[in-house]
Amino acid sequence: MTIRQREHIQIQTPTFGLPRVDLLLLAIIIILLVVGLLMIWSITLPLNAGAGRDPFADVIKQTGFAFAGLVALFVAMRVDYRLWDRLAVPMFALTVPVLIALLFADPVNGARRWFNLLGEGTIQPAELAKFTFIVYIAKWLSSKGAKLRQVTYGLIPFAVLVGFVDGLIVLQPNLSTAIILGVCAVTMFFIAGADIVQFLLLIVGGGITVALVVLRTPYLLERLTGYFGDPLAVAGGASYHISQTIIALGSGGFFGRGLGMGAGKFGFVPTPQTDSIFAMLGEELGLVGTWGVLALFLALAYRGFHIAAKTRDPFGQLLATGITVWLVFQAFVNMGVNTASIPFTGVPLPFISYGGSAMIAALGAVGVLLSISRTGGEIEKEKDASFAFGWRNGGARLSGARRRRGTAEERRARD
Repeated sequence: MTIRQREHIQIQTPTFGLPRVDLLLLAIIIILLVVGLLMIWSITLPLNAGAGRDPFADVIKQTGFAFAGLVALFVAMRVDYRLWDRLAVPMFALTVPVLIALLFADPVNGARRWFNLLGEGTIQPAELAKFTFIVYIAKWLSSKGAKLRQVTYGLIPFAVLVGFVDGLIVLQPNLSTAIILGVCAVTMFFIAGADIVQFLLLIVGGGITVALVVLRTPYLLERLTGYFGDPLAVAGGASYHISQTIIALGSGGFFGRGLGMGAGKFGFVPTPQTDSIFAMLGEELGLVGTWGVLALFLALAYRGFHIAAKTRDPFGQLLATGITVWLVFQAFVNMGVNTASIPFTGVPLPFISYGGSAMIAALGAVGVLLSISRTGGEIEKEKDASFAFGWRNGGARLSGARRRRGTAEERRARD
């Protein structure tokens, strides 16, 4: 039986009306959502009750965000991901004016990151911009082909494009989101087939830019000095936030104090349901709970990169890579901050932290990733798919590995 005949049999396998997607990835996301809702319930219920508010108000609201996000996930999962290739330019053309308009919005806590929706809540455009930016970069890079290695055709316009969008986000100010987008874009640039020298130039240039921004921004410089100092010896500022998360994590021990039994949420740890929720999870569920969440995100990374590796066209490869790097890197940044492994910055933990914009954007992106797993290539046919970082013929590193492997398989079948 030839390769083509086996592929035909696999394609005709009945799915009983269900889309053939990466069910393991979907299970990982559902578990993370359940963990997040349990933590939101545990943190906000006593705080709301003590303040005379509806004890379940926040968990009900977050459940609504999760439901809206799941709707976005299932819709995106059923839509062919190649539709985003056609929508990339208009979405990006809409995103840029929104980010510019945000700079003229009313500041909240000294930052312009949110639009007020007629007093009914806020929306954070930067969270939605992560998805639209990754889609546009995937389209841009996949259209360049071998010309991507030309400095004037690849490196320079790419650096200007990323620098422009990141600059708008830094002005909010929101350096952490700008770094996340920069890491996603540079990773996609390398996977698309860029020369290693270009890749290193982008890393060095980005590092210098971040350093200059930090040195010229007093509150960022304070966070950096607090990180290299002793956070437990400083009474206020970012050092206080870091010290309290460390105390909360340490007090949880191996198995934790128990769900709902944490003390850090009662005015000790700032923003316990958003940026510091990983510390609250460690206090209540212990080291076992934090390891479990870390394992789930590592599994998410594996499934996401597996989907990217087995996808046939460059756009799908790059889009899957960008989405995976976004979600996993942001999670690691949140965990790193809460464990004092990296300097303090405020980013939500995907699928777990409280918030609507981040939740809906992340779940919608996972839906696109599931769509790629459904239509970008057959899972059964590419179980050994892997990245080929050593490919040097100027095209995408992902597809190069598959072409060599597929040619060898077809040759053996003919023999």
